[in-house]
Amino acid sequence: MATARPVVSVYQFDAPSEKKDTVPMPQVLASPLRPDLVRYIHTNMAKNKRQAMSVKAEAGHETCATSWRTGRAVARIPRVSGGGTHRAGQGAYGNMARGGHMFSATRTWRRWHRRVNVTQKRHAVATALAASTLPPLVMARGHRIGQVAELPLVVSDGIESMTKTKQAIDVLKKLGCEEELKKIVDSKKIRAGRGKMRNRRYTMRKGPLVVYLEDNGIVRAMRNIPGVETACVTRLNLLKLAPGGNFGRFIIWTQGAFKKLTDIYGTSKSGAPLKKNYHLPRAQMENADLDRIINSTEVQSSLKPKLEAPKKFQVKVNPLKSKRVMAELNPFAAEKGSTDKAAAQKRKAERVKASKEHNKKHKKGDETFYKTLMKAFAAKAVESEKKEEEEEKTKEEEEDGKKGEEERQEDEAQPADPADPADDHSEGSCRPPRKS
Repeated sequence: MATARPVVSVYQFDAPSEKKDTVPMPQVLASPLRPDLVRYIHTNMAKNKRQAMSVKAEAGHETCATSWRTGRAVARIPRVSGGGTHRAGQGAYGNMARGGHMFSATRTWRRWHRRVNVTQKRHAVATALAASTLPPLVMARGHRIGQVAELPLVVSDGIESMTKTKQAIDVLKKLGCEEELKKIVDSKKIRAGRGKMRNRRYTMRKGPLVVYLEDNGIVRAMRNIPGVETACVTRLNLLKLAPGGNFGRFIIWTQGAFKKLTDIYGTSKSGAPLKKNYHLPRAQMENADLDRIINSTEVQSSLKPKLEAPKKFQVKVNPLKSKRVMAELNPFAAEKGSTDKAAAQKRKAERVKASKEHNKKHKKGDETFYKTLMKAFAAKAVESEKKEEEEEKTKEEEEDGKKGEEERQEDEAQPADPADPADDHSEGSCRPPRKS
């Protein structure tokens, strides 16, 4: 439940440090918290101030167009008729065409508004009022209430007679709202989107809500303070009590308005005198401390005994393959392993050293067996190569001799020509005489 304080202090409006009186806590401020109900009702109520809007019914169809049908290797979308312009033959009407209608065009007969159940609306208001008395929820909503004396904050009825804004600001600062007012002024920002062009250029956080019983000038005094709103206790609106669907707004009550809550909502037993057929919501659980309920003797004595978990056997691990298990069984295994490793490295170094000494002593380069064996084969290969070269040379000489003999026989067989200028041994001839 929200709270169960018996009485609430009333502070003098012009001297908040003085407590003027105390008033009993209205039972409506102890209603159960239903954030789901508040958000649902707020969403539906916010839709009821919308105005119908839509695009023009003839939009996208203000030109003459007809489809070319099939057979022309083009899409079957309607095309503008005529010729002689770029517009002729272009697609029209469709939402994919330039100048066509939008997809699923908006209509004015859409269901813009929502019917809200009256009882649910009253429950949501009661929940929002109860949440405004809890400092954690008020602070969670972003209000600065560090200097506020207590919640709910009730002031004397004299505040309802103020008519000057300057006086109202002074009273709010004395009540501990100076930090809250500064936060609101600093939060003024330019709205994102098209709204900045539609008479809602700036956005600002919500400040305290002043609830009064009679308007003797308080509305006029508070209306020009940024973020501060006023409401009559007989006409409380959920859109003001829980802006954005989030309850926990900082509310400043006048003494008369605070007393009027009991007359309006009554108690859980008597019902609401001023609201026909309405009773305050009841909590689903009188005690919401589940841990205390579950661990109580009455509940624990009726429960079955706790089941024991099945016994689990540990998987056996081979210590020869797991260093962790080997260390548990033999703490000196690690030291022994390090010693064995050092000894193995030492033996390896000695083995390498002995191998090098052996190679140096018995493997002397050209004197090895393999190289000696290869030298014998190399000598035989050289002799065979020389023999082959001599045979090739003799063969070439014989071929040259045969060729020269054939040329000589051809020259002897050819007769001498008396008209041949080669036989003319005149002075102008450079050719040598033919040999006989």
